[in-house]
Amino acid sequence: MWTPRKKPLKNPTAERTGDCLRYKIIYDKPGRLRLRMGQSAFSAEQGYGIENLLLSNIWVHSSEANSVNGGLLVCYKPGHREDVLSIVDYLDRSSLPVSHKRTESNVKELDGNFAFSLAKIICRRYFFKFFVPPPIGMFFTVKRAFYYWKNGLVALSEGKINLDVLDAAAVAVSIAMRDFKTAGNTMTLFLIIQTLDEHNRKKAQQTLAKNFALNIDSVWLADTESNGADILVPITQVRVGDIVRVRTGGIIPLDGEIVGGESLINEASMTGEPLSKIRSAGHSVYAGTVVEEGSILIKVRTLADNSRIQNIITMIDQSEALKAAVQSKAEKLADSIVPFNFLATAATFLLTRSVAKAASVLMVDYSCAIRLTTSICIISGMHQSVNERILVKGGIYLEAYAKADTMVFDKTGTLTAAYPQVAKVVPFGTASRDEVLKISACLEEHFPHSVAKAIVRQAEEENLEHEEEHADVEYVVAHGIASSINNERVVIGSEHFIFEDEGVPLSDMEKLVINSETGGFSVVYLAMGGKLAGMICVNDPVRTEAKEVLSKLRTHGISKIVMLTGDGEAAAKAVCEALGIEEYHAQVLPEEKAEIISKFKEQGHIVIMVGDGVNDSPALSCADASVAMKDGADIAREIADITLLSENLDGLVDLRILSEGIFDRIRRNYQAIIGYNSVLLLLGAVGFIAAPTSAVLHNVSTLAFSGMSMRNYKIDNRKSK
Repeated sequence: MWTPRKKPLKNPTAERTGDCLRYKIIYDKPGRLRLRMGQSAFSAEQGYGIENLLLSNIWVHSSEANSVNGGLLVCYKPGHREDVLSIVDYLDRSSLPVSHKRTESNVKELDGNFAFSLAKIICRRYFFKFFVPPPIGMFFTVKRAFYYWKNGLVALSEGKINLDVLDAAAVAVSIAMRDFKTAGNTMTLFLIIQTLDEHNRKKAQQTLAKNFALNIDSVWLADTESNGADILVPITQVRVGDIVRVRTGGIIPLDGEIVGGESLINEASMTGEPLSKIRSAGHSVYAGTVVEEGSILIKVRTLADNSRIQNIITMIDQSEALKAAVQSKAEKLADSIVPFNFLATAATFLLTRSVAKAASVLMVDYSCAIRLTTSICIISGMHQSVNERILVKGGIYLEAYAKADTMVFDKTGTLTAAYPQVAKVVPFGTASRDEVLKISACLEEHFPHSVAKAIVRQAEEENLEHEEEHADVEYVVAHGIASSINNERVVIGSEHFIFEDEGVPLSDMEKLVINSETGGFSVVYLAMGGKLAGMICVNDPVRTEAKEVLSKLRTHGISKIVMLTGDGEAAAKAVCEALGIEEYHAQVLPEEKAEIISKFKEQGHIVIMVGDGVNDSPALSCADASVAMKDGADIAREIADITLLSENLDGLVDLRILSEGIFDRIRRNYQAIIGYNSVLLLLGAVGFIAAPTSAVLHNVSTLAFSGMSMRNYKIDNRKSK
């Protein structure tokens, strides 16, 4: 049943009922609130739940709960102070939301562990150097060396001459020359580099875990016992054994078993398999998979989605699929260079007959720095994108975004405002205005899209409540929704869907009304029993920042910008004229959007698709990289490779600047690494530097290049151009 949402309290300090959390406002400035609830007010898990509850609102930028002192810090969009306090006012001590530790907390913990490990390595090295007798120190140096020799022998047994073999040889030569100090220093630096590599790999996993995490805050709870209407409830209220309904275009929120209905489910997020599968009663389904068609009832089996995330992380960690091409090339290049290091060492010995000079050459290689810095650049770019409120699901998409020359936009909710408004409701026949709006809201609320949300919001503002008398609703993949009321078919959607696909007749008088009332609006039509019942005209204003964003994208190499829409010619032309877009396609179906993307790719373009609706999902899947808007449909956000978490389009420019900068940094790293290490090789070959100095300079430079690669790339989008 569709009912108006509970409105925020007008006075956040008003009398509250129940066992509510009491708080004091410690700090109160526009956009920032700090509350104090006292010790033991909530547990750590409840604190994470409160954080996530607040973050589920688009006007909350960040939230941080401290279970030790009961503190809560909320940064929000100015103008929403009352909304923040109203959420806190409704918190009931007996039923506080519970959540697992947030990714940001995991990243902070990971950074702390890395710093501790680094300090431990350095302290241990200096302890052995200054406090352990030399004979014992030599014994432990040789003992540590066995680790590297073992890895080197394993690589050789597999027919590989890679970095493990080179490291083992470098340590072996130092010990053979009885230079235990150099061997110890070299292994310490190797260990620091390995720790840094492991740290960045784990950090990448944490970043990907956040990127793939579900962002679902409410679900449809089905009442199967009394055959009542579905109820929209917060996901935190769902318990094991509850029955939830998921319809076409929705993400399955929790692991469970289908107990009713049949659907076509896309399990790509779990298995990587692009083809959807038919699932019905008795089949298990998993959080994060998408219902492409149909409606199913799911009996909840588990409330945690950790297993899903872990499966994805494992898949990514073991697969090359989501690595940027430049990253895979760097890893292959690093291994391919190692034999040349041995050849250079052998040539130096043959020409100079000096073991010392040959050892100096052996201590230097290009491979470690190339492999490590490239990986760090990609990871840093993805991590920074998260900080910029942009989620990128893999290095391959970051690279595609940097190289793209064509960007294709959906119109409604993408180039136009994310929050369109209902301008007017026009009834036809015997239907009343309120009836048209109520029925439309009741149908549209099941498939959230920017226009659907506008209709639902308008009905809510007018306090129009509607008992659900319709049967289950079905999304028809051609711009429409179908159901039935009192055994009459009810459909709502685009002009093409209502009048062409459904064959609803249109009288001359109705045509005159439509022509006179719809100019410049996006229009949704409602038909009942095969007759036109009404239309809703939606004011779909262009985003204020859109024109400037498109201009900046052109400046940064996007030479071709195209708009696709299912709306009519007049609405499409008006938007393109306002934004300076030369090419657009109006009244296109979802499959036609994908065909247009495919044609651009066949012409040699690298294409980015930006959309937000269920209808955009085929085109999003077809593009080289796809971007979903924050408020887009579940299926659009799930299928898209990149998701904007901000309310505007500026993130498109930010990501372009960031991705181009990251790959430019990789190219400059290559040049610096090759140049610097080549100088070290030459200095070692002519005897200007000894092996200990060569080893230290090489390994320290690798750490330095890695450190520089970890720096955030400066994005000056809003101040320049």
